[in-house]
Amino acid sequence: MAQATPLIKDLAKISEKLRAGFGRDLLRPGDDGYDAARKIHNGMIDRFPALIVRCGDASDVIQAVNVAREHGLLLSVLGGGHGVTGFAVCDQGLMIDLSRMKAIHVDPTLGTARAEGGVTWGELDRETLAVGMATTGGIERTTGIAGLTLAGGYGFLMRKHGLTCDNLISADIVTADGRLLRASAEENADLFWGVRGGGGNFGIVTSFEYRIHEVGPVYGGLVIYPMDQARERIRRYDEFVATAPDNLGPLLILGTLPDGTRAVIFLLCYFGPAEEGKRCMEPLLSGGTPIANQLAPMPYESVQSIVERFNPRGLRNYWKTSFMDRVVDDAASVMVEKFQISPSPYTHVVLYTLGGAMARVDPDVTAIENRRARHALLTVGMWDGASADETNIGWVRGFASSMEDFSSGGFYVNFDSDTPVDRVRLAYGAAKYSKLRLLKDKYDPTNFFRLNHNIRPTNEPG
Repeated sequence: MAQATPLIKDLAKISEKLRAGFGRDLLRPGDDGYDAARKIHNGMIDRFPALIVRCGDASDVIQAVNVAREHGLLLSVLGGGHGVTGFAVCDQGLMIDLSRMKAIHVDPTLGTARAEGGVTWGELDRETLAVGMATTGGIERTTGIAGLTLAGGYGFLMRKHGLTCDNLISADIVTADGRLLRASAEENADLFWGVRGGGGNFGIVTSFEYRIHEVGPVYGGLVIYPMDQARERIRRYDEFVATAPDNLGPLLILGTLPDGTRAVIFLLCYFGPAEEGKRCMEPLLSGGTPIANQLAPMPYESVQSIVERFNPRGLRNYWKTSFMDRVVDDAASVMVEKFQISPSPYTHVVLYTLGGAMARVDPDVTAIENRRARHALLTVGMWDGASADETNIGWVRGFASSMEDFSSGGFYVNFDSDTPVDRVRLAYGAAKYSKLRLLKDKYDPTNFFRLNHNIRPTNEPG
């Protein structure tokens, strides 16, 4: 309660100031809509902001930032609310809710799309696909564009067109001092470098401008194998993706089917004609007997909807991640052995396969690191009920520890629940982390934006 005391003392004054600007879009505990506004995808996150402001445009964001800074309030920012860490929601502070900022403008002639910070990937895809185009986005439609873009941005299209941040043309950012800056290759280029991978450390992005690409129907879906074929399927998958064409966006998942059967699952998306996709996948699918093969021609948005079936809102989530250059036989054996004793049927392990266009981008162009790894290994612990927290978190940590010997180092910030400074440094490497700290010194020297995978300014330890 000590941290809340200064805020509570001034709460009436702060509320009056914000109410004048936001009216009914200011929420306090007990107000209608408050509880719904503070709930996000991860059911473990149960925090209580003193105030929530639902912004409608960049000027609202500037006003809220200025009030928070002037009164020394802890600040959090909600975009899509999908981040596993729950940074979007603060306790006893001011939460800026961007979810009403939904404006989208698509220019098919220029091949660009501009979207505000509260847009989700499903909403952006709907508008861009209406003209047969898309950019690399999250593999779940309810994911917000903001958090994914700022961390780098993995998705089915990344092997063909690069990461989401590689397709970012510009961003409008409200900084800690209340300025609205445009970041691009031509304006504030240093900030543009930092927001492409450095997360929300430098400000609140109110608008993103993307490069979009022609995307037609795809050939994709799930191919499901029993666990007694898992080691061979993992081995074949790892060998296959090493030389797979850029048109293929593949994932391998160890998961549990609705009937309780544990299985190894390929989630595949080929950007091109169905016959071409079938020929591409033949080496991967040969030699095994699947439980089900659901591959078919389908719209791109249908592939984007598949993961939602396995990741319902409200379950408790704890994730760990690392990178792998290849999956040796011993690694596959450990993965299979450990997964089969996972305590929750919702928990799954993912080989999120990288490569292609994203790996050919100069690593120094953006803040994101580990472009050349073959896979991001993602351990998604999901369960129902707080009484099972200790068991499930312990299992995720144990699984991640058992895979450390096979890791190529580093981790991807959007796929990890642990946020200590030493660990954040590992995500960027020493050189990039030092450069990011200097940017923090320039744009946020007081660490005003600190509810994130925090890059501390040089006047703070870390």
